[in-house]
Amino acid sequence: MVMTEVSTVRRPLLLIGVLSGLTAVAPFAIDMYVPGFPELGRELGAESSVVQLSISVFLIGLVVGQLVIGPISDRIGRRRLLLPGTALFAVLSVVCALVPTMPFLLAGRFLQGCAGAAGTVLARAVLTDRFAGPRLPFYFSIQSMILGVAPVLGPVIGGLIVTAGGWRAVFWVLAALGVVLFTAVLVQVPESLPPERRATSGIGSTFATMGTLLRDRAFTGYVLTLAFAAGAMFLYIASSSFVFQDTFGLSAAQYGLVFASNAGVMLVANVVFGITSKRIPPERLLPRYIAVALAGAVGLAIQATTAPTLAGTWICLAVVLFGIGGTFPSVTTIAQTIGRSRAGTAAALSGSGSYLFGALTSPLGGGTVGTMSVLMLAALALASVALLFARPWQPVVERTLA
Repeated sequence: MVMTEVSTVRRPLLLIGVLSGLTAVAPFAIDMYVPGFPELGRELGAESSVVQLSISVFLIGLVVGQLVIGPISDRIGRRRLLLPGTALFAVLSVVCALVPTMPFLLAGRFLQGCAGAAGTVLARAVLTDRFAGPRLPFYFSIQSMILGVAPVLGPVIGGLIVTAGGWRAVFWVLAALGVVLFTAVLVQVPESLPPERRATSGIGSTFATMGTLLRDRAFTGYVLTLAFAAGAMFLYIASSSFVFQDTFGLSAAQYGLVFASNAGVMLVANVVFGITSKRIPPERLLPRYIAVALAGAVGLAIQATTAPTLAGTWICLAVVLFGIGGTFPSVTTIAQTIGRSRAGTAAALSGSGSYLFGALTSPLGGGTVGTMSVLMLAALALASVALLFARPWQPVVERTLA
């Protein structure tokens, strides 16, 4: 039986804090060391394109790790994978800090992504195990806030660290963060999946549950909605610096303010979702958020093809990001509700889909308002089609999975 009362969870606020920290690990590891790219390339003798590849291999590791760790956790429990995964993340961060050549860094980053996936996927699974009803979307909105803030804070914190100690110091900080999170998990995150609720079949059958979920029309539709929306967000992250600095002539500091303000818009969307989800089911909120994001993308594309302005681009992007900010916790709640009996597998599919589409779309963004707007509009149009495929007018119910 799912535990829904605060009293059933030891120190629930501390638990949510630790799980939020685990959620932040991947975004921080993705872009904290970006300010050190020039120094890294010179020291390891690598071209800029090869240096940028270190982000891609981390994302690939993050996808692969989630797809492996999530289903296995449905069979053996969360804690037995979360503890070694967090410890390995710390160890592999040390490896990345000490690498002598670029090939070693690429290998280390891939493995670091695989290990970091444990926190990414199991934080959602633990929340699903512990909570239901109005609490679940509220706590997922907190996790989404972390995902909105981390990409902004990552480069800022990383820039300070690189200035003080070089690019290798970033990985030493990530290693220290891994140690802190390992200790926090050890103390504050008890096993959330009791033996009687675990998958009883073999590991092969556990992975087969992925196919069962993907054959479910609603689940697949919602996961694709999230993936396409994530693609639009990563397009924005990859392109916005070129758009605001090269096209509109902003300084790096001014662009930082624009980026931070848009991240603030996403935080507001998460807060609004957390409040309204107590009265309105997420499956009814989601179409509204997608409609807002799509409207912002249409406005962005229209003004981009006429006479793009700084204010118009900024406002339209803020509207898009408000819609995406509400989409993330909405879909996460829905997907975890449908796959509650195999929460690890459900979290693996929804999370890996987001990062996979992010990795695929990021290089496509280009450096102009027109290219960015057209691709973001296409991604959100596909998200709308995927949402219709999911049939959001039908109530979301948990599926019984073997």
